[in-house]
Amino acid sequence: MNPSEKCDVLVIGTGIIGVMSALYLQNAGKTVTFLERGDVARGASAGNAGILAFPEIIPIPAPGIMKKAPKWLIDPLGPLSVPPAYALKIAPWLWRFWQASSPRKFQHGLEVQKNMMRLAANEMQHVAAMPELAQYITNTGTLDLYDTRESFDAARRDWDEKERAGFTFSRVGRDEIERLQPGLAPRFQHAMFTPGGLQVSDPYEFTKAIADLVIARGATLRKGEAVRVETMGESTIVSLKTGEKITADKVVIACGAWSKTLAVSLGNTAPLETERGYNTTLPVGAFDLTRQLYFNDHAFVVTPLSSGIRVGGAVELGGLDLPPNFRRSEVMLKKAAQFLPGLKTDGGTQWMGFRPSMPDCLPVIGPSRASQSVIYAFGHGHLGLTQSAATARLVTQLVSGAETAISVDPFRASRFS
Repeated sequence: MNPSEKCDVLVIGTGIIGVMSALYLQNAGKTVTFLERGDVARGASAGNAGILAFPEIIPIPAPGIMKKAPKWLIDPLGPLSVPPAYALKIAPWLWRFWQASSPRKFQHGLEVQKNMMRLAANEMQHVAAMPELAQYITNTGTLDLYDTRESFDAARRDWDEKERAGFTFSRVGRDEIERLQPGLAPRFQHAMFTPGGLQVSDPYEFTKAIADLVIARGATLRKGEAVRVETMGESTIVSLKTGEKITADKVVIACGAWSKTLAVSLGNTAPLETERGYNTTLPVGAFDLTRQLYFNDHAFVVTPLSSGIRVGGAVELGGLDLPPNFRRSEVMLKKAAQFLPGLKTDGGTQWMGFRPSMPDCLPVIGPSRASQSVIYAFGHGHLGLTQSAATARLVTQLVSGAETAISVDPFRASRFS
């Protein structure tokens, strides 16, 4: 595409937020062009656990969390770690994270997430009803497992909030745990079972299927890395690393952890950081896993995918440039073998990806400071897949100048200014 050519809507990024937004934009009659720096659907969207976690409405920055953080940080392979080489750089983000854990801000975040998750669940039903995509979404149910009665009771307040939000689940003991998922270690005597727990059969295949569908319907895929976005009159100019430029009527910035630089070029200093997530995907047949398992006291999950058994989770606040520390994957896999004694741990594939995260754990969705023609859609942290269809609806309404299904004010990029 040369500088004289122009596209209708340019979507930067082909992760789940980008491709889902493109699908919704196309359904609204827009002509879409993708801009992708790497391979389609191969970023964080490829390596998540595949869980559609609509009940996860509880903000991570909760009152009292900073009292727990030092204990986690002491263990470099624990559920939360900050590599020493990145500690100084992440400090401002952690300060904002602590501010977001005040009772008032926690309650605000809770209400925002409730609204967002209601919309997300409703919109994903429409996606699941599409013949081209229905095969990728399944109902496995979810088991949230706790090591002790004390940790189970400590989580009761969160479950009460989920119940008030309309989610259905039940407390189960050892006999029911064994029936729902045979082969779990006897230590697990306390759990919550969510019968409506949904997931995608494989997050990469699902994301790629949406991209392929949008392209088959006429969207264009342009390879290149955006380094700057500028507005000029009614148009937006996107500069690429190669020196080329793309002109668009509307631009959607949905390139995950790489969105920060583009936002800065538009005058928004959103405090976007990177949670490095780790997993190991074991071959099909590694365990007879029937449903999603959350090991809540250890901050990781085990999920059944069409591509195998995925063991992943934990948080490493380490930015984009430090080398991966796959000992984190190994620690989770070792624990998974203890919790699922029959798990075959040979032949797994390790992965590390970058979750784009904001300090208050709310995404950035809305127009840029520079122009209403540039729409942000990034920073979803652990909930990109879950909130993808809701985000796509909001993005499409913003691009079209329509009233949004829910207020996007809580998601504005300038909320930390």
